[in-house]
Amino acid sequence: MPDLVRRRPPIPPGPRPPWLKVRLATGESYEAVRRQVVGRNLHTVCEEARCPNIFECWGQHRTATFMVLGDVCTRHCGFCSVRKGAPGAVDAGEPQRLAEAVAALGLRHAVITMVNRDDLADGGAAHLASCTRAIRRRNPGCRVELLISDLRGNWEALALVLDEAPDVLAHNTETVPRLYQRVRGHCDYATTLALLSRARAARRSEVPMVKSGLMLGLGETREELVAVFADLVASGCEILTLGQYLPPTAKALPLERYVTPDEFAALREEALALGFVHVESGPLVRSSYHAHEHTPVAWRGASVG
Repeated sequence: MPDLVRRRPPIPPGPRPPWLKVRLATGESYEAVRRQVVGRNLHTVCEEARCPNIFECWGQHRTATFMVLGDVCTRHCGFCSVRKGAPGAVDAGEPQRLAEAVAALGLRHAVITMVNRDDLADGGAAHLASCTRAIRRRNPGCRVELLISDLRGNWEALALVLDEAPDVLAHNTETVPRLYQRVRGHCDYATTLALLSRARAARRSEVPMVKSGLMLGLGETREELVAVFADLVASGCEILTLGQYLPPTAKALPLERYVTPDEFAALREEALALGFVHVESGPLVRSSYHAHEHTPVAWRGASVG
């Protein structure tokens, strides 16, 4: 398989290839999700991160990845379009509004992510726990997937989240160690692995629950990716997502190359061979893309409902 990076690309990779073209289409399902988000004063990473799959997820699957703790992040990762700065106060009414939105949409698998809240002593962990409890009270049987920050390695804060036994605990690795400082800024590769390891240790059943994801096209090599796959498996990660990095704004980190669908397919096979239970790999894959389908595959065919 060819190397996944040109070490020093002299020019941008050019226009998007055909496999990254997205059809922009709305409809009743799209509008139903939008009404819940706007009407209940909620945020979604679909909008804030300018996800290319928003029309598919909202319009076809009637799903959204809700983003809690506001829409302002305390970190300055170069790949992300979420606003940076000083966040506002934690909204105590958000968990209940979120639970009502999940009920209105009839979700059986709710994905909740967060902005980094380094201004809070627990990084926002207690609020995530409240959101999980509220969703389950209002929506018995609904699975909850949490995509969390690294909480700056605050393991007591992580315990607050894990005590709620989320059905899936996700934390994205994003890139290879060599690129961490440029891509993730204040994050640390070792902390990411330690968080995933603690999540696996807290698992209360044999159901796979620990998940991570990487973006491709930022300058990584195939060998570096395979080494990260091995590190993730050794840390207890069971579900992996691999997707193409696409700069959300002109000021974001530059894209070095487009990774082909064939390369994504080959990487999926390599990751599975290393021990992952399920791998979602493709140009348009994001951490929560088809999340409602990851777990049935990983959970030996359990029904989504």
